[in-house]
Amino acid sequence: MTAFDATPLHDATALTAGGRVARIHLNGQLYALRITRAGKLILTK
Repeated sequence: MTAFDATPLHDATALTAGGRVARIHLNGQLYALRITRAGKLILTK
């Protein structure tokens, strides 16, 4: 088993509950994870 195999895997559509945006909280900061129309991910503050 490699370190990559041990890395948690999360489905982006599950994180967004089937929508396009998920809010993520880290160290007092709030981020938005967006799924674009092209199916790419964008993480913004």
